[in-house]
Amino acid sequence: MPFLKLGLSNPIVKAIKDLGYTAPTPIQKKAIPLILSGKDLIATAQTGTGKTAAFVLPILERFNKERTLRGKRIRALILTPTRELSIQVAANVAEYSKHLNLSSLAVYGGVDSEPQKERLIEGIDILVATPGRLLDLAHQRALYFDELEVLVLDEADRMVDMGFVNDIDKIIERLPESRQNLLFSATMSDDVRGIARSFSASKMSNPAAEITISPKATTAPSINQWLITVDKDTKSALLSHLINEQKWDQALIFIEKKHGAAKLVEQLAKRGIEANAIHGGKSQAMRESILADFKSGKLKYLVATGVAARGLDIGELSRVVNYDLPFKPEEYIHRIGRTGRAGSSGEAISFVAMGDFKNLCAIESRLDHIIKRKEIAGFPVRKVVPVSILNYVRKSQAPSNTSAYKPKNRKNNNT
Repeated sequence: MPFLKLGLSNPIVKAIKDLGYTAPTPIQKKAIPLILSGKDLIATAQTGTGKTAAFVLPILERFNKERTLRGKRIRALILTPTRELSIQVAANVAEYSKHLNLSSLAVYGGVDSEPQKERLIEGIDILVATPGRLLDLAHQRALYFDELEVLVLDEADRMVDMGFVNDIDKIIERLPESRQNLLFSATMSDDVRGIARSFSASKMSNPAAEITISPKATTAPSINQWLITVDKDTKSALLSHLINEQKWDQALIFIEKKHGAAKLVEQLAKRGIEANAIHGGKSQAMRESILADFKSGKLKYLVATGVAARGLDIGELSRVVNYDLPFKPEEYIHRIGRTGRAGSSGEAISFVAMGDFKNLCAIESRLDHIIKRKEIAGFPVRKVVPVSILNYVRKSQAPSNTSAYKPKNRKNNNT
């Protein structure tokens, strides 16, 4: 189905064709007509399926009409959890609207607010914002919401994880009741459903449409997932070995703590491998510069804490490495979703130590298959990681009358 048949006009179709979009993804096929009809929408789809275009394109189509924009007013508000994601979404809006007479802006913390306030003086059609900076600007009367037409909550599950629920409530209280509400999330937990209920509270008589492209959070089939069991004290040596021996062209390497990221960059440098790191301790300007180098290919190896898990979007990222295995299965899915995007192939490698066994069980239970394991010559493991229990349940989550370990037929992904 071509984009024109979804109700998008020629200027928008031309812009997305220039970007190499040939046909809409499943989430775009379902969401775009619903949004164009004015319905509220709650949509669940895994990372890398084209969610941003699914809500931005119909908003552009709706706004592609002559209208006088008053000062300090906005027509659409897209809330995002991180600075990086705000920048990325705003870049997408600019690309999709390049043949339209519409304005857009990203506002986020970590940078001087004065330039953002100056841009808002003339009014902005589409504003992409992080919750904290948006509230700061509202408190300073740098913008008003009385002419808002559309509210988008992007990456709602990440919003919950990062503790933005109260900020979201404060923002919603300021908005006009007559508006279109769009919620997009990679996973749909009870907490996200709670946001969805308050999100659409003004239209309870007109329930939101729901789309679920991926009923259970899974990963794209284009991602080749495998893991290596390893002792913690040999992780950096193993990473260096893989980079050199397998001649990796590029890798996004996830690590849990910012001091660990800096240490890993130093360890790689000692082995002749140039890498850099982004984390919450670096200024926004530094982070943007490092991300730009990575996207352009100037920087081959980027070590990142979870701050970049959602906001980094590279067209053909070859591989993602979980140097530290994340605690939550959802975080694993979001991380490796940086590769294998839009049908491209990708590789996701995880380093798993004995202490990661419970996390591995939880991840594989969510995936509903065992991740294939590989052994690397020269890296024997002293503390052997057992074969996973596919339906492992943490003791804190298991009913009192059940065991945390329940054997079950396993789907082995070793083929």
